[in-house]
Amino acid sequence: MNTIKGPAVFLAQFVDDKEPFNSLDGLCKWASDLGYKGIQIPTWETGLIDLKKAAESKTYCDELKGKVNSYGLEITELSSHLQGQLVAVHPAYDIMFDNFAPDKFKGNPKERTQWAIDQLKYAAKASRNLDLDVHGTFSGSLLWHTAHPWPQRPDGLLEMGFAELAKRWLPILNEFDEQGVDVCYEIHPGEDLHDGVTFERFLEATNAHKRVNILYDPSHFVLQQLDYITYIDHYHEYIKMFHVKDAEFNPTGKKGTFGGYADWKDRAGRYRHPGDGHVDFKSIFTKLTEYGCDVWAVLEWECCIKSPEQGAREGSAFIQDHIIEATQKRFDDFSGSKPDQEKLKQILGLNKN
Repeated sequence: MNTIKGPAVFLAQFVDDKEPFNSLDGLCKWASDLGYKGIQIPTWETGLIDLKKAAESKTYCDELKGKVNSYGLEITELSSHLQGQLVAVHPAYDIMFDNFAPDKFKGNPKERTQWAIDQLKYAAKASRNLDLDVHGTFSGSLLWHTAHPWPQRPDGLLEMGFAELAKRWLPILNEFDEQGVDVCYEIHPGEDLHDGVTFERFLEATNAHKRVNILYDPSHFVLQQLDYITYIDHYHEYIKMFHVKDAEFNPTGKKGTFGGYADWKDRAGRYRHPGDGHVDFKSIFTKLTEYGCDVWAVLEWECCIKSPEQGAREGSAFIQDHIIEATQKRFDDFSGSKPDQEKLKQILGLNKN
């Protein structure tokens, strides 16, 4: 068993134009003062990291690590969720997802996709230069608009969709493989990889590429009414990143899983701060520890009620209180004895004819 590392915090939702959230130094001091031991860096925030430079310069990465370490923190992982999303975008979402790309690629899906692929390849090299073994991202989606099939999906559509998704990702996965870094897809509604079955479809389409892994976030499973505890039993060997985020599902006579197009606070399924929703984190931390998952517990603030400042303050202690120091001995060791072959035979009755 392994002791989960943490607490850490994902910086994406905290970046702002106000101090201390407008610089890496400010964010590091803020996180350290709150008791965090690690930060997860969003690579699209150019004020925090120059991704291309990090891919090309070990010196730059050493200096970046040194700055973070000077605050008593570690870089847990890099994240490329926005760029990963743009690896595969259905045309219906082009206008909205253009917001994730630089202005010069907006309105040009082909060039936008190539930019995203290049970004992921930079992320592989940057992760290696930072001595990181895992990386978090989204898969993107070509099929999400058919998730609730009406009209019915024609035969062969799913196979073609996952084959195309794999075709786009394989060169990226191969780059990550060359760098010795695992790609952890956040299993998330809106992505083609949104549950266990779709993860397996993608794994099969990539011929079980060894760099295909999982960023586990139970909040997304609450919204899908999926058993997030048993999910760990099925996929623990692939879980190499962990977001600590809560959610709740409160259906009524008027709204359920689709939410009636309501704003987040008015939906039946909505994201909450850890401890304020329905997720059983005690069981999750136990399962991940039991299976020896070598992960950082990283707070992701996406609560529709509680402020990010309060969420960050409370999140550090919440994670620390849930981390289990994995035992290295059995509780009944005091009553045992050293192995003795003859004694074992006696216990089994094997020395009596």
